[in-house]
Amino acid sequence: MTCSAIRHMLFALSQLLCAAALAAAPAPVVQLQIDGAIGPASADYAIRGLGHAQELGAQLVVITIDTPGGLDSSMRDIIKAILASPLPVASYVAPSGARAASAGTYILYASHIAAMAPGTNLGAATPVELGGPPGTPAPPGDEPSQPGPEESGKPAPAASDSLSKKQVNDAAAYIRSLAQLRGRNAEWAEQAVREAVSLAAGEALKLNVINYVASDLHDLLKQLDGKRIATASGEIRLQPSTAMLINLEPDWRTRLLTVITNPSVALLLMTIGIYGLILEFANPGSLVGGVLGGICLLVGLYALQLLPLNYAGMVLIMLGFAFIAAEAFLPSFGILGIGGVLSFGIGALILIDTEVPNFGIPLPLIISLATFSGLLVFAIVSMALRARRQQLVGGDQELIGSLARIEAVQTDDPLRGWLSLQGERWQVISQAPLQPGAAVRVLARQGLLLEVAVSQTAVTRENDHEH
Repeated sequence: MTCSAIRHMLFALSQLLCAAALAAAPAPVVQLQIDGAIGPASADYAIRGLGHAQELGAQLVVITIDTPGGLDSSMRDIIKAILASPLPVASYVAPSGARAASAGTYILYASHIAAMAPGTNLGAATPVELGGPPGTPAPPGDEPSQPGPEESGKPAPAASDSLSKKQVNDAAAYIRSLAQLRGRNAEWAEQAVREAVSLAAGEALKLNVINYVASDLHDLLKQLDGKRIATASGEIRLQPSTAMLINLEPDWRTRLLTVITNPSVALLLMTIGIYGLILEFANPGSLVGGVLGGICLLVGLYALQLLPLNYAGMVLIMLGFAFIAAEAFLPSFGILGIGGVLSFGIGALILIDTEVPNFGIPLPLIISLATFSGLLVFAIVSMALRARRQQLVGGDQELIGSLARIEAVQTDDPLRGWLSLQGERWQVISQAPLQPGAAVRVLARQGLLLEVAVSQTAVTRENDHEH
């Protein structure tokens, strides 16, 4: 056997050994993190993270949760992605001191595997009432408020009570279906919705609300070794303890979406955009106001359409801006401007249609923006009143009495010459000979000819300056 043949055999053997080693290595584990209120950015991050995990060929996706709750629409988007995932999804409430309140409880129930770290809690899954004033603090997810003796004896309004019952019944049926799907405690799940109860990690394990209590992620992965999990694509046997752990951090898109979908930022962007466009229309050609205003307005509107929007509030805000713009171009001495400020303030108060924590517009911000709008209206009205008090001057009235200097004298007639006044060139005539550079005062206008006289005041001032 030649050396070349031996070399080829060794190369082929090394390739086979590498392939066998790769085949024996367990598929990676992908970790996602939901930290804070669940909104459009969280949903986008979780959905894209699950898709990326499939591309990486992961055997398991672990979602680390620490949330007070969030928007119902975003929560349901995440749950739909988990239920349709061909990969097992483990939701892990961590680190110690974290919570999976409200929307976090639903996600925990929807996951194939539910785990918690010691010192964490879940529950308080009662839906938050829609339509409350923004900026009003809602009850914390893990500390439900209880009615006092005076309140319990008073019947609630029929319409509000009916809406609340519909929301609670829908949420209870939803979380019960998730519990039955995963074989967990459905009775406690419904109790968490109807009575806003909460559980610590140890109690949740005893009541079959979760599957595991793990001190950290590595402890959880060890406990999952050899477990078989049924997914949308079939049963998968897990070997995560020795697998490579890939932590998918939120990218720039998720971070940007997190910032702009803050209702306060969205309202601020829209306000800057509208005032930028008003500035551009008032001073055409500056471009800065138009470009900056257009970008801010579009970004603000994009962010608002991702949030639970009250369209009546949106219309009131737009109406307010329209009144303020009309005050700038058609001064009504404050009537339109004051109406615009009031319309803007009321619209901002009811703009976001939810009481979910971290998704209201703080009242101080609304007052600040309304105050700024009021100051703008005050400035517009002040300029309008100042302009009204000024005497209107135009035509001959503006020319007569004006001072100017002779630019040239007619060669054959020293009594005639030319000067520039108000951006125009005039021919002039005088009773006395004119000199180039002489200061003259306009006495009258005869067609295109100005009658002037040498200004003694200007001459005296020049002589004093020379001395």
